[in-house]
Amino acid sequence: MDHTTPTLSDEDTATVEAQLGRPPRGAVEVAHRCPCGRPDVVATGPRLPGGSPFPTTFYLTCPRASSACSTLESNGVMAAMAARLREDPALADACAAAHEAYLAARRGIGALTGDGDVPEIAGVSAGGMPDRVKCLHALAAHALAAGPGVNPLGDETLALVGPWWERPCLPSPAEPSAGRAGDRTEEDR
Repeated sequence: MDHTTPTLSDEDTATVEAQLGRPPRGAVEVAHRCPCGRPDVVATGPRLPGGSPFPTTFYLTCPRASSACSTLESNGVMAAMAARLREDPALADACAAAHEAYLAARRGIGALTGDGDVPEIAGVSAGGMPDRVKCLHALAAHALAAGPGVNPLGDETLALVGPWWERPCLPSPAEPSAGRAGDRTEEDR
């Protein structure tokens, strides 16, 4: 299929590469910018270059935010959220709506990239939605990309993470290192 895939600017690509410690894979646009002005979430096509399906449409790139999500995961926040999800029908309904919003966003990105719907990941969002809590990074990334009120557990994660941008993940050109890709501790999805 002949199509033009949106891409990150050279500057955003360099920033995301510095944040991740590797080149971004399949990133098509900045889905959210940190208050410091840098990308902190990228939107990824539903197929990576080479054709592999990729369900993580919104990928958290900021190592400070990512590290904070990893800390929350290791402190049992996912288990507590999962228990609430099983017990609270209103929360379950809101998470089901977040799941549908995620899938709709992926379809929109697939239309932009020419990938369309990807059957291998049909009905699969990220972060365990809608029935589980599997990855706070993915939930936070979706909440940032979609805006407040779309993903309740992502919104909660961001509230628990706090203002990660107060210690920027990358130095400005005139300052020494404020962060490094090694701060990213979750497994490379």
